[in-house]
Amino acid sequence: MAHAPTTTEPDHGIDPAVLARRWKILAVLCTSLLIVIIGNTSLNVALPTLARELDASTSQLQWMVDAYSLVFAGLLFTAGTLGDRFGRKGALQAGLLVFLVGAAIATVADSSGTLIAARAVMGIAAAFVMPSTLSILTNVFPAHERPRAIAIWAGISGGGAAIGPIASGWLLEHFWWGSVFLINVPVIAVALIAGAVLVPRSKDPEDLPLDVVGALFSIVGLSALVYGIIEGPHHGWTSGRTLAVFGLAAAFIAAFVAWELRARYPMLDLRLFRDRRFSVSSAGMSLTFFAMFGTFFLVAQYFQLVLGYSALESGLLQLPMAFIMMTVAPQVPKLVGRFGAARVVPFGLTATALGLLAFSQVRVDSSIWSVYFSIVPLALGMALTMTPLTTLIMSSVPLGKAGVGSAMNDTTRELGGALGVAILGSLVTSRYSSSLAPYIASLPDEVRSIADGGLTGALGVAEQLGEAGGGTALAHQAQVAFVDGLGLAAMCGSAMVFIAAAAAWFLLPRDDEATTGATALDRADADATTADAHPIDAVLGDLEPSPLID
Repeated sequence: MAHAPTTTEPDHGIDPAVLARRWKILAVLCTSLLIVIIGNTSLNVALPTLARELDASTSQLQWMVDAYSLVFAGLLFTAGTLGDRFGRKGALQAGLLVFLVGAAIATVADSSGTLIAARAVMGIAAAFVMPSTLSILTNVFPAHERPRAIAIWAGISGGGAAIGPIASGWLLEHFWWGSVFLINVPVIAVALIAGAVLVPRSKDPEDLPLDVVGALFSIVGLSALVYGIIEGPHHGWTSGRTLAVFGLAAAFIAAFVAWELRARYPMLDLRLFRDRRFSVSSAGMSLTFFAMFGTFFLVAQYFQLVLGYSALESGLLQLPMAFIMMTVAPQVPKLVGRFGAARVVPFGLTATALGLLAFSQVRVDSSIWSVYFSIVPLALGMALTMTPLTTLIMSSVPLGKAGVGSAMNDTTRELGGALGVAILGSLVTSRYSSSLAPYIASLPDEVRSIADGGLTGALGVAEQLGEAGGGTALAHQAQVAFVDGLGLAAMCGSAMVFIAAAAAWFLLPRDDEATTGATALDRADADATTADAHPIDAVLGDLEPSPLID
């Protein structure tokens, strides 16, 4: 007598109704992710307009950008844990709804304070949305398809960072400044409706108590760390204020580690860092986004302030970078399957380092093609690196804790990006000031202060002086000084990524389990054994039973 077909596939235990619509679910998740990524990169192009329309000071403009990143990074671990505990779909939907409210407030804001508050609300929402997208993805795709799905997710994550400035530049040329935020409203509405219909509910099946103390320590520690990174270049890395903030961050992060090590139900199981898939990949992800966000920051300024392109043109010129990342990333699992993550990741990091090294050689009169000579290997290296690193991080975390794993992945990205902008930007500023100092020594104090404050100020001073007053020569020398700083920053970034490539080559595990993206539970299922036969203490990263999905 023939047996009736089973309702679920034996190798992954996913509800067949969920499995049938998994690619539609991925589309919803990527749309939600794109909202968060664009929200993090779109505002830079609008800052001159906001300064004019809202009469915003430099400090207020800075906090319009940083309020989002600060709250986002500080809440990621806590938001990922809450999603695991109470439901990832609920966290995603709530995050999108709050993001919608923040975008609506920002659209009609009539003061800098209101806009900063709205950006903070959007940062809170993003902290719930981003970890939820990756943790839901991990739970709706079987092991053999998960690397491909994560590759698409990573491609959207990387490419979306370049789309934000383009969209903002186009909107500012055709509409009022509020349209930069209003464009989010219909996209969020679509994601909310589609998510309500398609995305399944899932959570950690164990219903463990919340680690409230650990959450508080992580929020204060990470927020202080990001704040110190943001403010370091402005107050000086060795100033008393900066050192005090970093001291506060170190104290709370140390308290977080101490608490997690002895807590009965820790928010982050620190034993995961003994698994090289988790620890090495987290460090590699930080340096990848260090290079990416730092490069976006520098390239945008170089295009506009040195080569003379408009904000929209600058955004459009970065399209090849987004195109390469979004095209290459989905193909990376095939390379990983053939050569292994332990070879693909070092190769990608090396390409990224070579791109930064090439970028360090650009000059004031360089052609756009010489810039692309550096951007192509940069984008290629990032695309090759993000997907396997994300897969390795998620494959080392139990499926029931996917939200925490996703939060770790997102936190390393955010910290790396913030460090990239802060450290590379600080190097540019330092070299710029020292290189320009001899040429502005004879200017009046107020004028010299403006020119020394940055290339934008120097170009403004040069325009006021005019050609007869030496303005043309000053503008050229200021651009040369800026490019000198850019070269130093890119070279230092290149050295850091080269070191990361060497570390990845020697430290990443080379066995098949580390390169396929399969979790321990998936491997156990494939062997027709139970997950209970592989406790986490025996093999770090081995998984608990798959969360219930309905």
